[in-house]
Amino acid sequence: MSAAVLRLDLTTDPSAFLAAAGELLAADPVRTTLVATVTARAIAEDERGVLPGPHPRWWLSVRDAADQVVGIAMRTAPFAPHPAYLLPMPDEAAVALARLLHERGEPLGGVNGALVPARVLAEETARLSGGTTTVQERTRLWELGELVAHDAPGGLRIATAADVPLATAWWNDFGVLAAEMTGRVGPPHGSESLSEDELASRVEAGLVWLWEDPDGEVVHLTHHNVPAYGVVRIGPVITPREHRRRGYAGAAVAQVSARLRAEGHRVCLFTDQDNPTSNRIYAAIGFRPVVDTASLVIR
Repeated sequence: MSAAVLRLDLTTDPSAFLAAAGELLAADPVRTTLVATVTARAIAEDERGVLPGPHPRWWLSVRDAADQVVGIAMRTAPFAPHPAYLLPMPDEAAVALARLLHERGEPLGGVNGALVPARVLAEETARLSGGTTTVQERTRLWELGELVAHDAPGGLRIATAADVPLATAWWNDFGVLAAEMTGRVGPPHGSESLSEDELASRVEAGLVWLWEDPDGEVVHLTHHNVPAYGVVRIGPVITPREHRRRGYAGAAVAQVSARLRAEGHRVCLFTDQDNPTSNRIYAAIGFRPVVDTASLVIR
C-alpha cells in the first residue's frame, strides 16, 4: 500500500472518531478494547461537561484509497509521557503520523499498543528528534475461555463509598507495586493516578470489587471497565504486598469474570509479560493469550 493513498484523519472529538471508526472497533472488540472504552469514557465526560486535562487528546483514523478505515490510534493518556496508543495499521501510516506530529511541534515521549506500528512510530519519531527508543514494558492481551473456578479465604463484595479512600490509595500505588513484581526499578512507566472523586464515580458505577479476608479486612481490589461492543476489560487487579500469595487475586478475578460472563459479556485483560505470577494466575483461571503488545519510551 502506498503512503500516497493513505489519509490520516485526526480529531479531538471522540464522538466524531467513534462515528468514523466504530465499525472497525466493533469488528474485533477484544483487540480494540482499550480504544473503545477510553473513547466511550471521553464521550461520557464531555457530555457531563468535564474539561479535558492539559495533556494531548486526539484520535486518529487511517483511511485507504477506498475510504475504508484501516488503522486507528489515539493519544489520551493523562500520565507522562502521555504515550500514543496504536492498533494495527500500515507501516506507512505510522511513519506519516510521526511526521505529522513532528511538523506540528507535538513532542511524543512514548508509544503503546500493537508491536509493529508502535515500533515504527517510535523509531521514526526518534529519527526526527535525534532521540532513541527503548521497550519499557512488554504486555499481553488475554481473553477468558473456559472459566475455571478459584476460591480463597474470605469473600468478594462490591465496593462502597466508604471504601473510596483506601481504594484510591491502592490504585495510585499500583504502578510501583507492579514494577516491583517484575524486578524493574525506578519510577513506573504509564501509571494512571485517580482522585478520590474519580474513584468514587467508578465505585458508584459498580466497577470496583473488593475481597475481604475471614476477619473482614479488605485485602484485594479488582476493577473492570464498562462494556464496549460486548467486551469488558478487567484491570487493575491489586493485592498489596502484605496480602499476597493467599489466592485472593485469582479468586476475585474468577468471580468477577463469572458475573460478567453471566451478564453476557466477553472478558479480557492485559498483563505484563515480565510478571510470571499474574500470567500464571490468569492462565489457570482460563484466560488465553490474544496478542502481544508493548510500551516504548522515546528519549
